[in-house]
Amino acid sequence: QVQLVESGGGLVQAGESLKLSCVDSGSHFSTNAMAWYRQAPGSQRDRVADISRDGRTWYADSVKGRFAISRDNARSTVYLQMNSLKPEDTAVYYCVAARPWQQFAGGSWGQGTQVTVSS
Repeated sequence: QVQLVESGGGLVQAGESLKLSCVDSGSHFSTNAMAWYRQAPGSQRDRVADISRDGRTWYADSVKGRFAISRDNARSTVYLQMNSLKPEDTAVYYCVAARPWQQFAGGSWGQGTQVTVSS
């Protein structure tokens, strides 16, 4: 049973930074692909960034150059460094773990952490 616990959300002003963390309590972290999704009120849940088990990364166009995803297999933790935050980045951010045969949609999801960016 995988349990994902996110932390690091909060209220910041535009232009500031936040770093989200997600700890995976399961035993397969190093072989999981990990991702961050976000959902703003009234919007669908969108993938922001992901990182493969061998460290390859992908970013949504809206966050390229501002966000960075990383993983620490020794700590079973995935991070999302968010710089130059904009009000449109306001959303609940979710951590997702996918086993090698899974799509992220069918993986394990955390409970989410709120990020609010004021203008």
